[in-house]
Parts: sequence; structure tokens; C-alpha cells
Amino acid sequence: MSLQLDGLSAIELALVGSAVTLFSTSLGALPTLFAKRVSERTQDMLMGFSAGVMLAATCFSLLNPALQMASARHGNKMFSGAVVAGFVLLGAGFLHMCDRYVPHEHFIKGREGGPPSVQLKRIWLFVFAITLHNFPEGLAVGAGVGSLDPAVATPILIGIALQDIPEGFVVALALTGVNYTRGQGMFVAFLTGVVEAVAALVGFAATLQTQTVLPWMLALAGGAMLYVISNEMIPESHRKEFAREATAGLMVGFVLMMFLDTSLG
Repeated sequence: MSLQLDGLSAIELALVGSAVTLFSTSLGALPTLFAKRVSERTQDMLMGFSAGVMLAATCFSLLNPALQMASARHGNKMFSGAVVAGFVLLGAGFLHMCDRYVPHEHFIKGREGGPPSVQLKRIWLFVFAITLHNFPEGLAVGAGVGSLDPAVATPILIGIALQDIPEGFVVALALTGVNYTRGQGMFVAFLTGVVEAVAALVGFAATLQTQTVLPWMLALAGGAMLYVISNEMIPESHRKEFAREATAGLMVGFVLMMFLDTSLG
């Protein structure tokens, strides 16, 4: 399983990264047009799988390359590790502030963020919640392809696509479970894919502008993804009685992504 990224221009790489994030989410949501009902057990397993893929991608595709690049560039492992750690916390802090101040609604936890006076249609609150969830994934893709190195970009592209497909399915299915139509569920999944694609372009542009920021961009995206995994995905998948199944999904997703990353990297 491999992507042929050698020989592509910078613009072509940017388009590949954006297309992966956009179409994998939409592809995952597509079965909801035909599926009747998927059990909550399966939904939690799929959410756990996505969390596992994201966790492995964060460790092996983002933070490990960031540490290696920073160490090779500065020659001081302690300094490089400290700076990468700082950017991880910065990425997590950015997501925390967004989570606190941007009004959004989760399928289980309900509404969060923003002053109560801000009134929005419920579907847009869901859109904002999923956007906060997907934005760091887009940044990771953009930073990966912005490296212009297939060994860095390929595992990230495959990992994000692997977790976007079940995630798009769960999102669209969950919306139909709170009295939205299948068409609306598909629309929200597609819209969040668009946001992720835009984030990929932002990450790509920032990284391509100067390659010196590549390890810091990878660390920033990794910190944001860690925040999403810990604060959103794992708690959401464990709020019902299927925590064991969700954990099994996480383990499978983590091991699969670890294998792909070490095989392709």
C-alpha cells in the first residue's frame, strides 16, 4: 500500500493532501444513504478505531519525525525535545481555547463553549464541534505534504484517510440519530471534509514557506490531535456501556497505523 508522491510539484502535492481529507470523509459518510441502523456498539468501535489511528499517527508520523528533524537541525537533543514539547502543548492549548470559547455541541456531552447568549441552529453547533475535531488533522496533512518528502507525507495521508472514513460514517449516522435527514448528515460530513481540506492548505502553505518550521508544525498538529483524542474521542466512545469494544477498536487502529507507518516511513 503506497502513494506515488515522487515527482509531483508543490501545487500537485497540496491538491493531493486536500483531496485525501475531503473525499475520505465524504466516502465514509456515503453508506449512511443506504444503511438502516448501526448498533451503538459498532459506532463506539469505529470511534475507538479512529482514535487509535490518530494516536499512532501522532506518535509515529508527527512527533517522532519532528524530534528527529529538530535534533538533526540543531544538534542538541535536549533543546530540540524541549522545543517540540513546547509546540505540542501549544497545539493542545490552542484547541483547548477553541473548545472553551467557540460554541459547539457534541452528540453526547451536549452544548459547550461560547456565551449562552449566542444562539445558533443545532446543526451548526454540530458542524463547529466536528470542525474543531478535524482542523488539526488537516494541519497534519498539510505539514506532511509541505515537507516535500514522501517518507513523511505518505504515512500521514494514509493514516488520516484511514480514520476519516469511519469517522465520516459515525458523524453522518449520529446526525440521523438526532432527527436530521440522511442528506443533512451527508452535507455536514462533506462540509467538515472541506474544512479539513482548507486546514491542509494552511498547513501546507506555512510549511512550504520555510522548511525550518516543519518540525514545529508537526509538533503543533500532534499536540492538537492529542487533545482531540483525549478530550473528545475516547470519552465519547466510552460514555455508553461499550467501553471494552471501543478500547478494542482503539488497539486495532493503533497497531494497524503503527504497522503502516513503520512499513512506509
